Amino acid sequence: MTVYLVGAGPGDPRLITVRGEDLLRRAEVIVYDRLVGDALLDLARADCLLIDAGKGPGDVTLTQEETTQLLIEHGRRGALVVRLKGGDPFVFGRGGEEAQALREAGVAYEIVPGITSAISVPAYAGVPVTHRDLAAQVTIVTAHERPGKPRADVDWAVLAGLPGTLVVLMGMARLGPVAAALIAGGKAPETPVCVTQSGTTAAQRSVVGSLATIAADVQAAGIRSPAVTLIGAVAALREQLAWAESRPLHGRRIVVTRARAQASGLVARLRDLGAEVDECAVIRIEPVAGPPIDAAGYGLVCVTSPNAPRLLIERCGGDARAFAGATVAAIGQGTAAALREVGLVADVVAERSFAEGLLEALPDDLAGVRALVARAEEAPDTLPEGLRAAGADVDVVPLYRTLAARPRHPERLLAADAVAFTSSSTVTRFAEALAGHDLARVRGVSIGPVTSSTARDRGVGLIAEALEHDLDGLVAALLQVLSEPPEA
Repeated sequence: MTVYLVGAGPGDPRLITVRGEDLLRRAEVIVYDRLVGDALLDLARADCLLIDAGKGPGDVTLTQEETTQLLIEHGRRGALVVRLKGGDPFVFGRGGEEAQALREAGVAYEIVPGITSAISVPAYAGVPVTHRDLAAQVTIVTAHERPGKPRADVDWAVLAGLPGTLVVLMGMARLGPVAAALIAGGKAPETPVCVTQSGTTAAQRSVVGSLATIAADVQAAGIRSPAVTLIGAVAALREQLAWAESRPLHGRRIVVTRARAQASGLVARLRDLGAEVDECAVIRIEPVAGPPIDAAGYGLVCVTSPNAPRLLIERCGGDARAFAGATVAAIGQGTAAALREVGLVADVVAERSFAEGLLEALPDDLAGVRALVARAEEAPDTLPEGLRAAGADVDVVPLYRTLAARPRHPERLLAADAVAFTSSSTVTRFAEALAGHDLARVRGVSIGPVTSSTARDRGVGLIAEALEHDLDGLVAALLQVLSEPPEA
């Protein structure tokens, strides 16, 4: 096997490369840095060994030598090892040092580039590092060099005379001296400067000042590491081009509670709106074994969850044409969308995403109709009983069961701006995961009345319920309750 030095990108988990994501999903060992978020680690297999190699000011989990030795040891035993590094592994990421050590040890390696914060963080702040009218070149430096070097490689006096844009990484602790050195070297004191903290994430904040004032500006605003400093005329463009921090949910942290395999659509929409999303997989889906299903005998097929369509098709031989001639009914637009992914178009879609809504959408007289209900093992009997009351001959087929999945950081859930509950089972599993905590503190937002009822029964705090009982309605409810800017 090979040790892969993978760039995780600047912070937003969606900015990792396709190659990097594929390796994370297959890795047997992941050695990760301090700035790598949980969203990327959540991609790992359940049996993957996760090793924290984080380094921060005054807080070193593993030394560089210890980290390198781990890579060699796991590489030699034939594991698929991912060394996950913030930004790009070859841009001030010590990737070159690690690659040298692996080569000397005879361990194969591959470099998977990442998006460097030097360019992406300014872009998220609304500042292009080059511009035809303002900057034809860009210089990237670090203000944090290796301790004990006989001489510094960064000559600030020389950099002061260069045209274009100067990007300084890892420079917050020395921002004042760096600015003073550039001015002493001849850089104009009024040169625009933009400093961006936690760039590309929901915690991003930016301050624009001049070279003469930026140290005081940053201190007044409380900007801290990790941050990127951009010096040059292009920094003044932020006032015109800023975009990320103006998104409606920027700065908000929302917990999404559902099976991770089903969370991607909601998570993506909330991140597009600027939110930081914690994917709290309080439930996981386990297929239920059963005999093949002969779909040809059914006139009505009711599918109750986005988890069911793929499993249903598998039990019917893998061919959606088995349902030709049957009326396919779905509880909610999310289930209808999951049906389309496996080649089935729902003939009936409940406007309200629960059993009563589907019964309302179906004919009152179903005498002589043979109906199949594809659902979770533990689902209530409201739908099959309603179908039988209408005269249908009903077969209930449990395709999966929902099991508890313990969150990695349960304490973060209580401090979130909102917790999105997409079903009663997520409320139940959430309450179990936080047993012993004050659940009334939770700022829950529910997808509908059944879910809200479960939350009240469990003592889970609620601040809103979606008017439309689907993911669109849930997002709208979150936007409404979180529309005010977060407190500083």
